Amino acid sequence: MNNQLKIPLFRNLCLAGAVACTGFNASAVLAADKVRFQLDWLPGGDKAPVYVGIKKGFFEEADLDVTVASGRGSNDSISKLATGNADIGLSDLVALLMAKAENDVPVSAIYSVFSKAPHAFFVPSDSNINSVKDVADKRITTSPYTSSNVFLPLLLEVNDVDPNSIKLIKADAGALNPMLLSGNTDVVISWITDTVIYQQQAKSAGKTLRVLPWYDAGLEFYSTSIIASDRFINKHPDVTKRFVAAYKKAIEYTWEHPEESGKIVHDMVPEVDASTATDTINSIKSLVYNAISDQDGYGAFTKERLATTWKWTAKAQNIPIDIFDPESAVNRKFIP
Repeated sequence: MNNQLKIPLFRNLCLAGAVACTGFNASAVLAADKVRFQLDWLPGGDKAPVYVGIKKGFFEEADLDVTVASGRGSNDSISKLATGNADIGLSDLVALLMAKAENDVPVSAIYSVFSKAPHAFFVPSDSNINSVKDVADKRITTSPYTSSNVFLPLLLEVNDVDPNSIKLIKADAGALNPMLLSGNTDVVISWITDTVIYQQQAKSAGKTLRVLPWYDAGLEFYSTSIIASDRFINKHPDVTKRFVAAYKKAIEYTWEHPEESGKIVHDMVPEVDASTATDTINSIKSLVYNAISDQDGYGAFTKERLATTWKWTAKAQNIPIDIFDPESAVNRKFIP
């Protein structure tokens, strides 16, 4: 058969079997829905669920093609979603509340990941500092850029510590733990997500550290959450719903299989050490699963706790609490 005959013959076959050809063409062009996922910081064990969701096929099962981009903080993540450079991502809920209150950014929180905030004090294990109340008259070192600084005055107030009694030192984030281990400061402010790295550094120096979470000292509020651009939510509500359901599966798998999940993070991001990622997953479990998630259901934003989160935020920023309704920052339609 020559080439001149091949083309019309194929056309005739399609005309004779239109249904079959239509099905063939449709399957050839259909593809999974794409989701650009924006991290609020660099990859690590605390970001494991999105990598687990990709590697274990949870997103693929939901007909989703998810790509991941690193971030440089919650404000960076919020900005990229608001400007259309990402679809769904992670952010500290406090940062989103402030962004909504100040600029009404077109971004909403759709699922709670950390129902407790990760802010903490780190002190040497042989220190006489056993609670927040003990930091009076101590040297406290912090990074200039951490959101923990916003809440430090409130933490001191709640625990009856005179803010004038402490000496607050600001240093580069990479210098915090070395300063603590060398005795150049008494207390360091960091996040519980840094516990593994800090303890590894301490072990190399022949020391151990004690971690004092701020949520044990009176500051109870939501923290890391899944956020999405309102544009994407409105245009792709079904995609958003499928993403949240798949991410929920990934969260469950991550904490049921921490060692495998740590290896998955390493496999997908080789510069992340697998054992460190695993240790981080284990160390932050209390931020993910706790009395709040047991009581309210994992992923939920209750009206009462959301209001409390905004109350602490407004007070920390010294702005009137009634200038903004925190309910306008969340969209509960996609919580499984």
